[in-house]
Amino acid sequence: MIKRFVALLGMLVLGALAFAAEGNGAGGSSNGLVAVGVGLAIGLSALGTGWAQSRIGAAAVGATAEKPSMFGTGLIFLLLPETLVIFGFLLAYLLLGKV
Repeated sequence: MIKRFVALLGMLVLGALAFAAEGNGAGGSSNGLVAVGVGLAIGLSALGTGWAQSRIGAAAVGATAEKPSMFGTGLIFLLLPETLVIFGFLLAYLLLGKV
């Protein structure tokens, strides 16, 4: 399953690079590659956050079911991966500032 995911991700990235290079004939493909970088920064950070929150959420619900005072700790741990998406948006903003 992981091999299929990596192959699909590779095809998507290479396809996006081909379309980005095709759009800019005279000035090179720097703007298209920046757009691909922005998409990857946001997309992969959101994917990583979703994966992390699925694991943390299940553990937090189990801990809260056993000990209700653990709700606040579970909530804090559930919110920590959101910083990854914020960093992805920050990187995208910095990349788009160069266009």
